[in-house]
Amino acid sequence: MLFWVIFFSIMGSIGAILAASVFFILGENIQKKLISALLSFATGTLLTAALIGLIPEAIEMVGEPHLVTIVILGGILFFFFLEKFLIWRNCQNNACEVHAHAPGPLVLIGDAFHNFTDGIVIAAAFLTNFQIGLAASITIIIHEIPQETGDFGILLHDGMTLKKAFLYNILSSTPTIPAAIISYFVLDTFRATVPIFLAISAASFLYIALSDLTPQLHQRTETKEIIKQLILVLLGIVVMAIILIIGGHNH
Repeated sequence: MLFWVIFFSIMGSIGAILAASVFFILGENIQKKLISALLSFATGTLLTAALIGLIPEAIEMVGEPHLVTIVILGGILFFFFLEKFLIWRNCQNNACEVHAHAPGPLVLIGDAFHNFTDGIVIAAAFLTNFQIGLAASITIIIHEIPQETGDFGILLHDGMTLKKAFLYNILSSTPTIPAAIISYFVLDTFRATVPIFLAISAASFLYIALSDLTPQLHQRTETKEIIKQLILVLLGIVVMAIILIIGGHNH
């Protein structure tokens, strides 16, 4: 399990950066279409990983549904206030209100913190079982690609060179790896805390899907785009459900 924790923490940080840099090099029209598709797909995977994977597993482990739902509620409130104070998320268009108040360094600090929490999510998920770990890791990678692409845009808009923006993005993404390794050993020792971290992870996934990604999807109102978004969201749900069900996670 430690191998998979390290592997997916690398993929979730440096892998997502490399994929985002490839996206950024592509033409603007292709980039917008691919990112739009990824946002829809990521919405489906985030919701499914949280509602079908992490939450039922946390409830089963702790045996107390109300404790899990209280932690999820607290987690959503925590991420809401964290976003308000740090503005650690950003939208995909440089004219949006968040960008006006989110200079490069602030984005990097917020991103580093977010990637640190991703490492904890990966460790907690793999300590539960392989399928939950795989589902959580794939979900993190998918939603990190458009996120990191947006970060590139902010840093370049802030006056950085492409090389400098790439290096700073790599630096802000690396906390995922030590966070995952440390969390693996700490949570393995204190197994009773794993369901709590699963619930917090679920809160993070739900918050990202409903607060960050969904509003971006609502910006497109053409019938063709709505149908495409719906198909991709459903595809994300189906892919995550297959990963969880094939792995025997059917409770």
